[in-house]
Amino acid sequence: MEFEVHKFDLHAPKGANKRKRIIGRGQGSGRGTTAGKGNKGQKARSGGKTYVGFEGGQMPLYRRLAQRGFSNYPFKKIFQVINLGEIEKRYETGDTVDADSLVKKGLIKGKEPVKILGSGEITKKLDFKIVAISSSAKAKIEKSGGVVTMVTQIVNATRV
Repeated sequence: MEFEVHKFDLHAPKGANKRKRIIGRGQGSGRGTTAGKGNKGQKARSGGKTYVGFEGGQMPLYRRLAQRGFSNYPFKKIFQVINLGEIEKRYETGDTVDADSLVKKGLIKGKEPVKILGSGEITKKLDFKIVAISSSAKAKIEKSGGVVTMVTQIVNATRV
């Protein structure tokens, strides 16, 4: 059996790689004196930045509006979801499906808790040890002879 050898000319498209513009290096550089910052003022000075939402000293919009009520957003439950169809493809009969094995198989990343959803079919007898599962997924697993064991884990994981 013969293999063809291909030579690829890999390069970035034209205009993709631009040189960094160096400023403030003398008159002859073309970007000297004010270094492209104009004349005087807050933005011309070192450290002359303003915070997001700054309105020139006027009371910012986010402080003018009333804050009423309570938001549960910081405490919401975040899950990584996996469908049964994906599990069917990657596992053999008798395997245990838990967070560690799902990470090893490349189905999830190891931060948030896992929830199994019922999309797809499952024919293999598998042992599930997970945090959350949909009712349809649980029914399909038990119909195929598998076992579902619920594991407690902190579910109030917030994304940063």
